[in-house]
Amino acid sequence: MRFKQTLKDIKNYEAGKPIELVVREYGIEPQDVIKLASNENPLGTSPKVTKKLCEVAKNAYLYPDDSMFELKEALAKRFDIDTKEIIIGAGSDQILEFISRAKLTTKSSVLMSQITFAMYPIYAKQEGAKILRTPSYEHRVDEFVKMIEAHSPDIVYICTPNNPTGDATKKEDVFKIIRACKDDTLVVVDGAYMEYARAKDSNYFISPKEILEFDNALYLGTFSKAYGLGGMRVGYGISNQNIIQNLYKMRPPFNITTLSLAGAIEALKDEEFITKALELNFQEMKRYEEYAKARGFEYIESFTNFITFLLPPSLNSSQIAQSLLEKGVIIRDLSSYNLNGVRITIGLPHQNSRLFEVLDEILDAKS
Repeated sequence: MRFKQTLKDIKNYEAGKPIELVVREYGIEPQDVIKLASNENPLGTSPKVTKKLCEVAKNAYLYPDDSMFELKEALAKRFDIDTKEIIIGAGSDQILEFISRAKLTTKSSVLMSQITFAMYPIYAKQEGAKILRTPSYEHRVDEFVKMIEAHSPDIVYICTPNNPTGDATKKEDVFKIIRACKDDTLVVVDGAYMEYARAKDSNYFISPKEILEFDNALYLGTFSKAYGLGGMRVGYGISNQNIIQNLYKMRPPFNITTLSLAGAIEALKDEEFITKALELNFQEMKRYEEYAKARGFEYIESFTNFITFLLPPSLNSSQIAQSLLEKGVIIRDLSSYNLNGVRITIGLPHQNSRLFEVLDEILDAKS
């Protein structure tokens, strides 16, 4: 069977290991497994959203409103923008797919930082585009500008806060990168973790409305992180009407479910839940920073709901992640990014305490 040649060198995206896998392979009871690998909201889903989903479940046999009118209205009101400047996707990564299909050819190139969200290169390679990376994992203005001037990429990805490292880029630096691009270069500002950046430091917060000031930029947001709707798969893109209209030509009908739409609309209303989640996240983040310092680990300052530990050469990130997995604690090994480090989602207090306890056991056994 023949397939597109562009698929030859594409590696599958590696999702975080599910709880079911640990239960099945290591015989650990489900209630004893702690998942700190996929950056889900440890508080779960807002109770108000859960109630709404139960009410709407009776309509699961009906196709959803394909105009997504209510969700767009809610987002437009939240960000003070026009509904025509919004596209909804099954997770923000579906919009990444739309962008690649609409913009890229085998003659195209895409620029991103050295370590960033894995789906950027995957979607680009599907279209046969060339991948360009800056030398650093941080979004350094000088590195981006130099490569933009040298290559005139068709798409530039700015993931801030960045996944999987957790660092963020100041608003002024993001704008400098956008201004360095030609009019026909689409700059995608991926703000999947922007709610966390806003809560931590306003200098790193970028609103969708600010991105609309640029004719060649698009903002991505999601309900999978702070809003606790990872299982609902709802994301959104915000840009000028010309860009949105062209992306709509890539969108299949009914790409968001009836339940997902209802959940996202309700989630936007429950600001108290979001505030609680953000406060808990950064309270517990301090414990991770203190743990890293006590153990002599370097860590990347995080503006997200996870933290990246950079391990010394004496420790192997894959072995550490595997040892934790066998004890029922799931984290993310970053060796696939050529980084000897681990990414850990900030969990509930008792989950974090368990992580520290088990990790101490593993590290002490190696010393």
